[in-house]
Amino acid sequence: MDIAIKTEGLTKRYPSQKNTAAIREIDLEIPRGILFGLVGPDGAGKTTILRILSSVMEPSSGKAWIAGFDTHAQAEAIRKRIGYMPQNFSLYPDLSVRENLDFFADIQQVPTVDKKKRIAEMLAFTHLADIDDRRAGKLSGGMKKKLALACAMVHGPQVLILDEPSTGVDPVSRRELWVILARVVQEGVTVLVSTPYMDEAERCHQVGMLYQGRLLTAGSPDEIVTALPFEIVEVKARPRKRMRQIVAETDDVLDWHPVGDRLRVVVSGNGTTGRTIRSLERQFKANKLEISILRPARRTMEDAFVHLVKGQREQA
Repeated sequence: MDIAIKTEGLTKRYPSQKNTAAIREIDLEIPRGILFGLVGPDGAGKTTILRILSSVMEPSSGKAWIAGFDTHAQAEAIRKRIGYMPQNFSLYPDLSVRENLDFFADIQQVPTVDKKKRIAEMLAFTHLADIDDRRAGKLSGGMKKKLALACAMVHGPQVLILDEPSTGVDPVSRRELWVILARVVQEGVTVLVSTPYMDEAERCHQVGMLYQGRLLTAGSPDEIVTALPFEIVEVKARPRKRMRQIVAETDDVLDWHPVGDRLRVVVSGNGTTGRTIRSLERQFKANKLEISILRPARRTMEDAFVHLVKGQREQA
């Protein structure tokens, strides 16, 4: 397997953190040509990992490689091969879309003979060609993200590192951005993206789940969800208070939480799902509840994350 990104024991402690670490013993292997998501809440350590991989920060211990190059000893070689888009990417608001691309092409030393063609490709790729003369400061949030992405890619990087690129944009722009990222991967680029959104994690080929600086698990979304030791039942009945009481008192129910006007009920696996549903149905009918929904539900990455975090807390 051709590895694009690798870390061994990656740890970072900041001077202000005496006995804690921003990230702890992170071991990752990311194959070339995939979309890999680092998933976790604010403060999980996502940005710290990306900054180390982008060679703008040194780890306290451990090592990392990009395309076979050591982030400490061969930082210049790495910077030529990556595109890095920090969370607060600084565009020049008084420059036009095209002028921003021209500036970043010069910064990345794109040869003059290739620059015009490369900028035209990026404008077309991100659907910004029709507004290439608009000042960056006048762009919407989604368009600014697309321009920042185009600037990070203008030199044709092998690896693209993006820190929460969809944060702060509207749902339509988020969807468009992920379509663009899928096309980037089809071009053979390895994309490493951080996100706090579990629905975005399901768009990735592989993910690593982070919490309080620790890597909880890594693998494909299907692998992570399939490994869960429970099933989910979706329940909606009236009156709601009595529904919750019955669910809480039912055998094989491990946990439950409300989602809108219904409950997501965690039940033990091993073929007990059908039995639990039948038990709930009997109790609901006996108590004269009006049943709207009572069925198995698909397990999600959010279910996996909550389960792994609970396990982490229990070990602490």
